[in-house]
Amino acid sequence: MMRVHLKGLAGALRKISRNPRCFHNSAKKVAVIGSGNWGTTMARIIGSNVTRKPNLFQDEVQMYVYESVHEDGRRLSDIINTEHVNVKNLPGYVIPENVIANPDLVDSVKDADILVFNLPPMFLKKTCLKLKGNIKPDVLAISMIKGLDHSKKGFHLISQQIKDILNIPDVSVMMGANIAEEVAKEMFSESTIGSNSLEHGYIFKELLSMPYFKVHVISDVESVEFCGAIKNVVAIGAGIIDGLGYGDNTKAAIIRIGLEEAFEFSRAFLPGSRMSTFFESCGIADFIVTCYGGKHRLAGEAFVKTGKPFKELESVVPELRFRKLPGPDTLEAVFKVVQDKKLEKKFPLVTVLHNICFEGGSPSDIIEALQRHDEFPANL
Repeated sequence: MMRVHLKGLAGALRKISRNPRCFHNSAKKVAVIGSGNWGTTMARIIGSNVTRKPNLFQDEVQMYVYESVHEDGRRLSDIINTEHVNVKNLPGYVIPENVIANPDLVDSVKDADILVFNLPPMFLKKTCLKLKGNIKPDVLAISMIKGLDHSKKGFHLISQQIKDILNIPDVSVMMGANIAEEVAKEMFSESTIGSNSLEHGYIFKELLSMPYFKVHVISDVESVEFCGAIKNVVAIGAGIIDGLGYGDNTKAAIIRIGLEEAFEFSRAFLPGSRMSTFFESCGIADFIVTCYGGKHRLAGEAFVKTGKPFKELESVVPELRFRKLPGPDTLEAVFKVVQDKKLEKKFPLVTVLHNICFEGGSPSDIIEALQRHDEFPANL
């Protein structure tokens, strides 16, 4: 299936190279919704690419900025538009001048043909409700949000939340082993786009690819998105291991078992999930980088060492300041499914992490869970 999909994408690319406007009646206007470190990093890439590809994209890129006042009294949006640096979320990295910071959400998406969603999942519902009725009906959308829809109980993907609120037919996703500052430094990285449409996948690939940022397009959208959410849960476990003083062997076990449970969950609850997706950047690569260098690993370690709940860690760990943690909410949502289906014994890592993080369990219980983790039956 994957081979056929890639063959189709290659054919689409050849068609475009012969006739650059065959999929486009006009150059598309892009709006980036969110200006955190990753949103700003993506805006830098997008700003550069639209200038280089005027046959595909309009030159001006609007970036919605949640307004704040800098310590010198200036507004963040004014600083970005004059100095072309996001001093709050990505200091030291120049943003192309064609990227315009806009604190007015509705105005930032006016006439946009492409929406790039990049904000914490807990703010998405409110954002989408403001956008409803203010976007083009045929707008293309891609979500880079690594989390789940926590506005209602149960297991719900972010892409579905965007589709439901905005009443648009499709939302693509992009997930991968992407630490924002490394991409901003133009260190080579990979990412995975999940798209149900070859045409949309091509457009997003053109918008987001750089020589140092390689993007691969596949069609297993739900699994790509789920990987981006569940890896934060596994990283909390890796942080707990670090907090307990264990080494790389134990962390490797967390990553392997976490990846196995993630795949088996997707196989059971996401129809059409493919094992090959878990070998993409959104899968094993993102699990590794997040378990060694991500904010959820740091949060898991701080949880053990400080004894404070996750919601209080931002105030006591300087590195977590202004950085929202969707992982704990994702853990609750995934465990609810496991619990409802009475599959706790089949998902011991998810189960023990929920017990440790929310039910007063001892962090050391995670070692016992690793020791009793069995192979999954083939017919789960």
